[in-house]
Amino acid sequence: MRVIVTGGAGFIGSAVCRHLVLAQGWTVLNLDKITYAANLRSLDPVNAHTGYRFLRADVCDRPAIEMAFHDFAPDAVIHLAAETHVDRSIAGSADFIRTNVVGTHTLLEAARRYVAALPGDARSRFRFVHVSTDEVYGSLGDAGHFIEMSPYDPRSPYAASKAAADHLARAWHETYGLPVIVSNCSNNYGPCHFPEKLIPLMILNAIEGKPLPVYGDGLNIRDWLYVDDHVTALVLVLTNGRPGEKYNVGGRSERTNLQVVEAICDIIDELIPASRSRRDLITFVADRPGHDRRYAIDPGKVESELGWRPAESFESGLRKTVRWYMDNRSWWEPLRRHVYAGERLGLIDGMDVDA
Repeated sequence: MRVIVTGGAGFIGSAVCRHLVLAQGWTVLNLDKITYAANLRSLDPVNAHTGYRFLRADVCDRPAIEMAFHDFAPDAVIHLAAETHVDRSIAGSADFIRTNVVGTHTLLEAARRYVAALPGDARSRFRFVHVSTDEVYGSLGDAGHFIEMSPYDPRSPYAASKAAADHLARAWHETYGLPVIVSNCSNNYGPCHFPEKLIPLMILNAIEGKPLPVYGDGLNIRDWLYVDDHVTALVLVLTNGRPGEKYNVGGRSERTNLQVVEAICDIIDELIPASRSRRDLITFVADRPGHDRRYAIDPGKVESELGWRPAESFESGLRKTVRWYMDNRSWWEPLRRHVYAGERLGLIDGMDVDA
């Protein structure tokens, strides 16, 4: 199978590329703009492989995208290219609207034109998997889980931009017959994660003995999913999912942010003993504006229909993740020095971070 992966130099995208080339034996075109969060080092295991190709292109660049379809002749698209960090969307929403909304529209239109020109058999086999987030559903109360029919209620500029992209993807299926499948995942973690997100940031700060900033009271809850488990779900969605359907992918691993940070501290204390516990580095800071209280996904549909199960528990996946960052300083140290040093993001002008 020949697959275009957009955003393939990002965290989830690079995991998808590695798996499709090395485990599935497919041919992949990684189409990535290479923004601050992209890292071609994450593709080192496949960079010289005959089944891997890279094209530096913006998903908003319609001529480049159409040329990629024409030249590569894909059987499928896995669309992951997106601006993803909520904090950055609060401070600057324009890039999120451009990439997540305009970029998705551009890609859908290019795919629609490409598929329309395919012969019948190839047209019926083609799939477009649009990868989204549980954040489009808004915030849950103390009970319940997001299901595929949960109403959309995005609360951040990031979530709103992804919700808009989801609606476009579904509309291109309903209106034009483009064989689109939408997936919505819970919070991913694992190797090659840019260190602005909670888990990699806390791991690196703890390794370096720096403060571990926890927003608000630390009791916001997220459902955690190891990235390689997400990848196996996406392969099943692509190969066995039904066009026009939506599949929620979650790890059934709810934790408060504080519990996550404490677990990271305990693993690092075990692996790199110090004179005092890393838990002493935890410091509570002003909460994120509009911070959703709880996310939790019911993955029952992808489990029952497609037979997916996660291979990692939160505990095993987190331990693997911590060890990866400990063993791969050459991947993250240049990012800490030259791209992002761990400073607070997402501040609204005039907001006091110590309030």
